[in-house]
Amino acid sequence: MLTGATVVLPAETVHNGQLVIDGTRIGHTAPQNAQAIDVTGHYVVPGFVDLHNHGGGGASFTSGSVDDILKGIHTHREHGTTTLLTSTVTGDMDFLTRRAGLLSELAEQGEIAGIHFEGPFISPCRKGAHAEDLLRDPHPAEVRTLLDAARGQAKMLTLATELPGGLDSVRLLAEHGVIAAIGHTDATYEQTVSAIDAGATVATHLFNAMPPLGHRSPGPIAALLEDDRITVELVNDGTHLHPAALQLAFHRAGADRVAFITDAMDAAGFGDGRYWLGPLEVEVADGVARLASDGTIAGSTLTLDRAFKRAVTVDGLSVEDTVRALSATPARLLGMSDRIGSLEPGKDADLVLLDAAYDLKGVMRRGEWVVAPQLG
Repeated sequence: MLTGATVVLPAETVHNGQLVIDGTRIGHTAPQNAQAIDVTGHYVVPGFVDLHNHGGGGASFTSGSVDDILKGIHTHREHGTTTLLTSTVTGDMDFLTRRAGLLSELAEQGEIAGIHFEGPFISPCRKGAHAEDLLRDPHPAEVRTLLDAARGQAKMLTLATELPGGLDSVRLLAEHGVIAAIGHTDATYEQTVSAIDAGATVATHLFNAMPPLGHRSPGPIAALLEDDRITVELVNDGTHLHPAALQLAFHRAGADRVAFITDAMDAAGFGDGRYWLGPLEVEVADGVARLASDGTIAGSTLTLDRAFKRAVTVDGLSVEDTVRALSATPARLLGMSDRIGSLEPGKDADLVLLDAAYDLKGVMRRGEWVVAPQLG
């Protein structure tokens, strides 16, 4: 039983509250012999949910071994992310199908919530840190190949829906219960509206790797922000977005339509140096990841505890709205709101302990401390 905390619940924030942990779940009431931990002066918030993550701790989800992947997962758990999708990057189809098989085993074991395929079905005009020679149009048969390789563990696929086969692929994904995410796209406003009508529901790292907002040619950003069917990903690291752009997106879409993500690569939680993102070499300096070849931003080194603190202290968001964007909204998008995303009896005991300065002081996943409370 955690006592004395400021507990952020779905409907209210309770000061001097308590939270009961019963095994792997959040409990209703504490038994008389429950161990009490006094966390006065701290916030207790739900564990974070990351929809878009390529690695961390020096380990890659895109090319590493099982041990590497588990190391990366644990690194992000230590920073409060108790649920994540492992994201791939563009590769040839044989490599991606093999990768899907490996990642699906970890999903079946409960280590990850599923797979997010980012590429290869993206625009060469907006490729970002993806190998152009491996890009391809999103033909539904090839999309289906990836879904089959993932054995039901594919949760999201990012594609440029304006490419040949794009709308049919969106419909295929929707029919199979897989999130169709619009990203790395050169689509017009009208093409983006058509993709949303076909079943797309997510904007992959809004603003990044897509045409900028224009007053005569509004492009995809306006269409994605204005439609209540779309959840927008935002990378809140101070590099991917100017604070004014984040404010525009957050206040237009609202906390129920924003999912803060990391888009992290190997260097997250590890340090500067040279890394590989798929087949491309990345140089990380001062915490910013860029392609060694041309300086293009190549993912991030962000962890979600840092995204939380920045949202509250720099962007001026409320703790409650930040919690929704980091936990409740992505959990709902994944169809996992019955288990995660909020602190409610019966749900998984996934939580993060923050001090008054919003620094991480403890992480629990399914009732076990990943980071024991640091209350000194």
